[in-house]
Amino acid sequence: MPFISKDWRSPGEEWVKTEEGWEKKKVLECSTNFLQELKDDRLNLQLAEASKDTSTLQPHCHITKASKEIAGFTGLSDALKRLDWRAAVRDRRRFNYICKLLDLLCSERPFSDLPGGVQRVLFTMVEEVAHQIRASQENTEVLRRLIFQLDGLIECACWGRPLGSTQLWARHLAVIRRINSIADSMIIRKPETSPRLDELPEECIREILLRLVNHKDVESCRQSWPVMSRLCSEKRLWRELVEFHFSDDQVLALKNSGTLPSDWQAAFHKLRKTFGLREDYAEMIKLCRHCRCLFWASYGHPCIADDPDYRERYGEITDKSSSHVPIPPHTFLKFFSL
Repeated sequence: MPFISKDWRSPGEEWVKTEEGWEKKKVLECSTNFLQELKDDRLNLQLAEASKDTSTLQPHCHITKASKEIAGFTGLSDALKRLDWRAAVRDRRRFNYICKLLDLLCSERPFSDLPGGVQRVLFTMVEEVAHQIRASQENTEVLRRLIFQLDGLIECACWGRPLGSTQLWARHLAVIRRINSIADSMIIRKPETSPRLDELPEECIREILLRLVNHKDVESCRQSWPVMSRLCSEKRLWRELVEFHFSDDQVLALKNSGTLPSDWQAAFHKLRKTFGLREDYAEMIKLCRHCRCLFWASYGHPCIADDPDYRERYGEITDKSSSHVPIPPHTFLKFFSL
């Protein structure tokens, strides 16, 4: 492993006397490791060129922990930039994952404990989410929740002003004003396509409702018009929600305790309060066990397991996907020192 920082195992520095005075000896301290780094750089360059040829980007981020050999670590703001969070906000598959990260950062930890760089990225991401929601006219409840959380951050003041840098908070407040302006200017327009949702047959509306995984969406649909209200009360809808979010063991455990209601809707809410809901995302970030790299599942990443020297040393890997671990948002945040 190359020595990126000095520690007690480092060879040290050598100085030589020249006509102009003493100079540090410019000799590679670890030529073998340096050659390996050049080989890795060459491999990454080839992968980058290949990705350009196929017009496919592979945003990824290697996780680095601080140790005696390595100075520094991968920060959250750097990881989000390398994972191309701006493109993730605009992608329907990754939008909910990013919004859950923002929700966790705003609600589950003191905002003043976050580094300044993370705070700037957080507010920039929320503003980008607001622009995306206004353009798509979808997920408006997500924007309302984020604005409510940002307003709560302002109230966390000490001696009449928010904790932290005055200049940094002036920038935050400017972003919050822009986000509120975006929310105020948002106008939900009816789609011009035909048929509209309220013109569909009852069987089609039922199939749409059966594909919802969030009980809050079901409750919102119930309030839209009478047909939706009637369909949202059907037992089948709540039974499939129970089967999606909870395992047979969880249902059986609550049933054996005698606290599981016979009504499927009441049973769902009882199970939700007891075990919590299953996290479901169209696309998640994954971790490669070979190279400790975070990447989006659909994009992949330049893996060290593709290196011929690595295969020669550790053997051919037949199924690399088995070493790709899905990382939920709360687990993603645990990789970084916040």
